[in-house]
Amino acid sequence: MALRLYNTMTRTKDAFVPIDPARVRVYACGPTVYDFAHIGNARPVIVFDVLFRLLRHLYGTDHVTYVRNITDVDDKINARAAERGVSIREVTEGTARQFRDDVAALGCLPPTVEPRATDHIAEMRDIIDRLVASGHAYVAEEHVLFHVPSMPDYGALSRRPLDEMEAGARVDVAPYKRSPLDFVLWKPSPPDWPAWPSPAGIATPGRPGWHIECSAMAWRHLGEVFDIHAGGVDLTFPHHENEIAQSRCCFGTDVMANVWMHNGFLQVEGQKMSKSLGNFLTIRELLADWPGEVLRLAMLRTQYRQPIDWTLRSLEESARVLERWYGAAGRDAGDPAPAVLEALFDDLNTPLVLSELHRQEGAALAGSLALLGFSLDPAALTRPGAAEVDAAVVEALLARRREARAAKNWAESDRLRDEVVALGVVIKDNKDGTTSWEVAR
Repeated sequence: MALRLYNTMTRTKDAFVPIDPARVRVYACGPTVYDFAHIGNARPVIVFDVLFRLLRHLYGTDHVTYVRNITDVDDKINARAAERGVSIREVTEGTARQFRDDVAALGCLPPTVEPRATDHIAEMRDIIDRLVASGHAYVAEEHVLFHVPSMPDYGALSRRPLDEMEAGARVDVAPYKRSPLDFVLWKPSPPDWPAWPSPAGIATPGRPGWHIECSAMAWRHLGEVFDIHAGGVDLTFPHHENEIAQSRCCFGTDVMANVWMHNGFLQVEGQKMSKSLGNFLTIRELLADWPGEVLRLAMLRTQYRQPIDWTLRSLEESARVLERWYGAAGRDAGDPAPAVLEALFDDLNTPLVLSELHRQEGAALAGSLALLGFSLDPAALTRPGAAEVDAAVVEALLARRREARAAKNWAESDRLRDEVVALGVVIKDNKDGTTSWEVAR
């Protein structure tokens, strides 16, 4: 069996052949640390954690380098610090810590390297100086901009027509741009904002543009060309397109990464997630109600390249499935089932993986679940707050519910049932008329 991955650049699914099997190199775009990560942010983290685990299984734990960055210099961070009346460092440190805690609760391994943008300013200036020297970038009004027309095949990743890209860029075109598509590599900083000595002979201190950050961190930790670059489909244009332009034109390479992988969009209960609709869900909020392993399985029920609809029903079904699997697997993990590996080798076909898991039991099931990042610990499936259920309160409510049912007061019976369920309890009405209950898992 050979691992086959879909490459956004070529639009084909091909056998994965690493540049060096002894050092497989993967880069994934990480969070901009200004607020709690939402469930859409969790999708690439979980998906590419599965990829990381699979590559380690194939090539050896010590032979895979997975880099996932932290963007800690950004205008959103500056605005949030000003809004809260705290330092920028306080915002970035606290939010980065929250993110690590949240994704660890989702069963994700730490990346091999987690670089911060602010630790790579020297690499950013180096790349910018090279681009200016080679004519791919220019200085204008204390900004440095990449000149898109200097790269004839710009846009190969997203395959957007040039007129469409230009139309989008013309919405707010700075007068100093030579072309509407030109994008910022470096910009001046207002007073009290983060600033560093500028490249390209600019006297005024400034700060980097977003796109240059990932080019610099990938270069520092993975080299001029590496195996896989991953991220959400929303980053394809302009972020990844611009990364490719910067890196290739700086180093004179044909590619930045051999394979480009992108996960699909996430919506909630059939709607686009947004604060205005009241369906904006952070990982932290969901972890207050659901075990991280349940959230992880719910995310893997859809193949990573497809859009996913995040629903309460999917969470409930995922909880039931995991409880059944953990009961059948035990704690002693063997080798992953061959059918499970074959499905994973087919571009991380997790829906097929889950179908195969229903056919497994014992050590093979345990080994397969472990490969996917599940702990095999039944206690990990306990819903948060379940241990705090007061049995006396539950019994008193159920007694009142039995009285309501005996009086055929169905509305009151339903109300009391909902009140019990809200405590984190599952009610079981038996055929003989008795009622039992258990803490929801």
